[in-house]
Amino acid sequence: MRQLAFVLALACPLPALAAGGMEPSPPTPTETTTVCTDGKVWDADRESCVAPRESRLDDVTLYRAARELASAGQYDAAQEVLAAMSDPGDDRVLTYMGFTHRKMGDLDRGMAYYRAALKANPDNLLARSYMGEALAEMGEAELARAELSEIRARGGRGTWAEIALRLAIETGQSRAY
Repeated sequence: MRQLAFVLALACPLPALAAGGMEPSPPTPTETTTVCTDGKVWDADRESCVAPRESRLDDVTLYRAARELASAGQYDAAQEVLAAMSDPGDDRVLTYMGFTHRKMGDLDRGMAYYRAALKANPDNLLARSYMGEALAEMGEAELARAELSEIRARGGRGTWAEIALRLAIETGQSRAY
């Protein structure tokens, strides 16, 4: 049964994205961060950079671009891409809005977005991990450990979300991604 779930996860990566951030690693840089500037996103069909709000890119493409931009430290651009997605209440959007606000220094706003993401999807392991990292950075190790326990209880043992939060608790620091 475990092997079947693993094979399905490899064959069908989009449900994992929709399930609340089971991304195993930082995104690989694409033309969005290597060619495009000013918050534009690479449109493979047009083979050019496009403004996210003016594009016809689907939410999956926009989400991947937002992750890539956030991972590259382009937080304002990531927020613009997230704002172009069709559902601003999507837990993936809320998670990365929290991440970008936290990384830009607005911890309270970041935490509010993480809480909203978890209200929308309590199984969003990435939101739990990022929120736990913020708690660890604030010296709130017990609260961070509670999020780590939730990640494990919700099937996240061995995932990037669990490992990243465990390391943040141990070191008091989180990674850029």
